Amino acid sequence: MKLIERFLHYVSYDTQSDPKSTTYPSTEKQKRLGEALVKELQELGVPASMDEFGYVIGRIPSNTTKQVPSIALIAHMDTSPDASGKDIKPRIVEKYDGGVIVLNPQQQIHLDPAVFPSLQRHIGSDLIVTDGTTLLGADDKLGIAIIMNLVEVFQTSNNLPHGEVVVVFTPDEEVGRGTDYLDLLKVNADFGYTLDGSRVGEIAYENFNAAKAVLQFHGKSVHPGSAKNKMVNALRLAMEFDQLLPLQDRPELTEGYEGFNHLHDMHGITEKATTEYIIRNHDAILFEKQKEDFRKATAFLHQKYGYNCVDCTITNSYFNMKEALKDHMHIVEAAKQAIRHHGIDPYIEPIRGGTDGARLTYMGLPCPNLGTGGYSFHGPFEYVSIQEAMTAYEIVKTLICSYV
Repeated sequence: MKLIERFLHYVSYDTQSDPKSTTYPSTEKQKRLGEALVKELQELGVPASMDEFGYVIGRIPSNTTKQVPSIALIAHMDTSPDASGKDIKPRIVEKYDGGVIVLNPQQQIHLDPAVFPSLQRHIGSDLIVTDGTTLLGADDKLGIAIIMNLVEVFQTSNNLPHGEVVVVFTPDEEVGRGTDYLDLLKVNADFGYTLDGSRVGEIAYENFNAAKAVLQFHGKSVHPGSAKNKMVNALRLAMEFDQLLPLQDRPELTEGYEGFNHLHDMHGITEKATTEYIIRNHDAILFEKQKEDFRKATAFLHQKYGYNCVDCTITNSYFNMKEALKDHMHIVEAAKQAIRHHGIDPYIEPIRGGTDGARLTYMGLPCPNLGTGGYSFHGPFEYVSIQEAMTAYEIVKTLICSYV
């Protein structure tokens, strides 16, 4: 089975994770893809299994007598809860001409290079797009497909010397819990690479420091006909709180290394309301300042209304892996050399998000992130460059063999 065939097969599995679930993995359906991957690995002659938490681990032994490192290749099985991952209908656009791609004529949904300028780099390439009603699932089933293609080549070709390769597929990365129960003793690798990036040639070893803020607003419900000077509307408290946070720290106004506070959920009634934010910043000092902004807004509303009208809970999610990788930059340099080998200038991109690699790096498994050829993740405008995906596969193959 070839790389693109694999990818199109994997996206047929609905593996959307659920941030509100209390189980692990957060959705049982992720395990269905895990079971299929275990079977495929075993059919390729790779000892593999999936544990109770949904982690798939397979191990390809070294075929060289040289002492070389054991390398983990990691991708996640779940898709984002931000858009549906059910009944995905991928379509291949051959030799993209640079114009607007009509994804769904009935709903007038278009993939427009004026809005998504990355498309301009793919003129003449073959693209995989959605039908405009779901995400595509390249994040991160394209990473899985690249790894599985590499497994097949290593298992069927005798002229590719390589060290031990550990294949790791994780659940729940999209909800920030991808490594919660991963046993690194079972992985038992010297370092790893996550295949969870975008542009081919991209290597990312910086990511956001991340936290989650949950705000509970306690209003005072009174009949609106007699509410004057009595009612405190929890929904309006939530809106007032949001206005107290710095305007410039909204994701729609930031890019590059700029951090943000993203309000992604809000619900409630007059008496009680809840909002949830994700807090992100590459800079640790600014990250702490953003969290302090939440605490100051809470204190201000308490003083203004004369009672504890807000409960603010902030939980750290992951941290910037740059600091933890500074003593392991040889694995970044090896990736750069593999990229250059294929005639591409390495593209160093800070991740405006997080990967399993960020948490794994702090757990003791250094793990930068590599691009796969997928773009515009988490929504119906997601697409894949077939040529870039193939090049990403070749880069990873070169990288693994370069350690021999």
